[in-house]
Amino acid sequence: MDFNSGKILAEKDPDHKIEPASITKMMTAYVVYKEIEANRLSMNDMIDISEKAWRMGGSRMYLEVNTKVSVHDLLKGLIIQSGNDASVALAEHIAGTEDAFVQIMNQYAANLGMQGTNFVNCTGWPDKQHLTTARDIAKLAVAIISEFPEHYSWYSEKEYTYNSIKQYNRNKLLWRDASVDGFKTGHTESAGYCLVSSAIRSDMRIISVVLGTDSKKSRASVSQALLNYGFRFYESHTLYDAEEVLSRPRIWSGEFENLTVGLAENLAITIPRGAYDNLDATMDIDKNIEAPVTKGQQVGLVKVSLDGKLLTSMPLVALETINEGSIFQQAKDYIMRLIN
Repeated sequence: MDFNSGKILAEKDPDHKIEPASITKMMTAYVVYKEIEANRLSMNDMIDISEKAWRMGGSRMYLEVNTKVSVHDLLKGLIIQSGNDASVALAEHIAGTEDAFVQIMNQYAANLGMQGTNFVNCTGWPDKQHLTTARDIAKLAVAIISEFPEHYSWYSEKEYTYNSIKQYNRNKLLWRDASVDGFKTGHTESAGYCLVSSAIRSDMRIISVVLGTDSKKSRASVSQALLNYGFRFYESHTLYDAEEVLSRPRIWSGEFENLTVGLAENLAITIPRGAYDNLDATMDIDKNIEAPVTKGQQVGLVKVSLDGKLLTSMPLVALETINEGSIFQQAKDYIMRLIN
């Protein structure tokens, strides 16, 4: 997937539901970021380590029961070491119980449009009801990078030492490809070997999701092949930025004579490499815009074509609110419209 445009560059069964193993921890971290953003949690908060967290099997950061550990250290352990104990400790602190935390996870999944996802724990521990899809995971990856770039950088760290125990990031692409700067691995017997990857070359970022392979080597090689394919055959461009003024058409009966218009979101496109010169962008703007107009109101359409075929379109909206003008202004505009 191209991060900027959301275009899928290659896919195979993207909506097939599968256990995600520790890929789950991407959502666990996302909930933590949301709590920090809402000022309900800080990196310096100290968290009590329960017996349940301490007893977690699988990958761990080796927390000790009845100790206190900072959110900062637990997040490092979750992201870099894939600590199941860190995941449970954070979940219990935020929501009281892991089950309550899972409800928050599923709510955020719904908000992100992850329609094929159902979480039942915060670690990825095997469960036949704990399911997601490649498409949903890609959506979550986009959300983490776009909403929390200051936290995303941790996914590129290759090692972390806690309690005098050094552990290495299991994402082997971090060593093989300098353009790769995240994301997350996962493995259980039922889920297979999974890897979500993200890489940026020049101004193009690609996200790869590989689920259910049969080995560490396979998940890495398939992910690398997908990234190389995307960068080799496609290029990404942001044609217009959100709220960039694209035109100032006439507005009638308003307090001002012109209305600034643009897009509510960035307009990004992904095209075959070398095809940029064949792009054509046009704006269809309503010729009879009449006040009052509110900010965000659609007044036209931007269309982008490639070799004469429509590639994408996006609503052209008012970037400001313009109220009705004085009676004099309205009368003046009425006469001008009759003349024209």
